[in-house]
Amino acid sequence: MESTFFIEKVLYHLHSSIFQKFSHCRSVKISLIYRQNSVKLDFTSTITGLYYLVICADGKISEKELTLGKKMIRAEGFDESKFQSALESFKLKERTGLYTDCLAGLKRMEKERQIRCISWMCVIANSDGFMDKEEWVLIYKIYNTELNLNLDDIMKTQRELNKILHGREFLSFGVKM
Repeated sequence: MESTFFIEKVLYHLHSSIFQKFSHCRSVKISLIYRQNSVKLDFTSTITGLYYLVICADGKISEKELTLGKKMIRAEGFDESKFQSALESFKLKERTGLYTDCLAGLKRMEKERQIRCISWMCVIANSDGFMDKEEWVLIYKIYNTELNLNLDDIMKTQRELNKILHGREFLSFGVKM
């Protein structure tokens, strides 16, 4: 275990010429590529990354998801040009790497912010009338498996977000609340 950590640390700090020497080894190459492209995400970047992951999860991006993304920007007070720029950069990134970065960003957050991020994912996933299976799998994996968050807390925050967006309670996980 200790030697693996040491090797990973050494590989992380090696120059690109070393990368070329190891290019025949796929797992080392993938590991080095990921580390070169990995970044620490703040709240805004994390929620933007999660937004991108959820709108792409089912393979089709709806106009309602895009419209709700704009409403999320306003509700959270984000700079729209920075949001759009981040989305463009996420399009160039492997989704598994983005998922890992977003998860790391979530794990650095306070529980309330984690819940808010997951709640936004739910609201956006429901924006086109229902939550697709792939959207649900992604959200469930993050909130339950990775973060062990309480579903009741997520649904409560989701209702609050829907009140902000729509002026009333709305659909939550496909069920009228």
